[in-house]
Amino acid sequence: MQTKILEIRDRATFIPVMVTKMKSDSERGTKLLRVKGFSGSATELVHMTRLDGKGSDCDPYEWGDRTLHTAHLHIEKHFDKLVEGDVIDVEFILGETSTKKAPQ
Repeated sequence: MQTKILEIRDRATFIPVMVTKMKSDSERGTKLLRVKGFSGSATELVHMTRLDGKGSDCDPYEWGDRTLHTAHLHIEKHFDKLVEGDVIDVEFILGETSTKKAPQ
């Protein structure tokens, strides 16, 4: 498993998160991930935790808002390219702005 701390930004929104790419190197670990709903290859699934204590989930569709949903999907897709401290700019991802926000 690999963990990174990232910054999610949107309109008037700043949410620091910890994200962990779920993958086990053992057969038992893989079985345990599957029990929790990780089917097939778990290498693209990411568990995201808000550092303000307001939520944690491995399913991007459970967040219930556009900011965390969009950011979680983006992080899953680009996890290996992201570096600790990167800004996940939802407005930029959705094409609403042409310039990516800078870190705070």
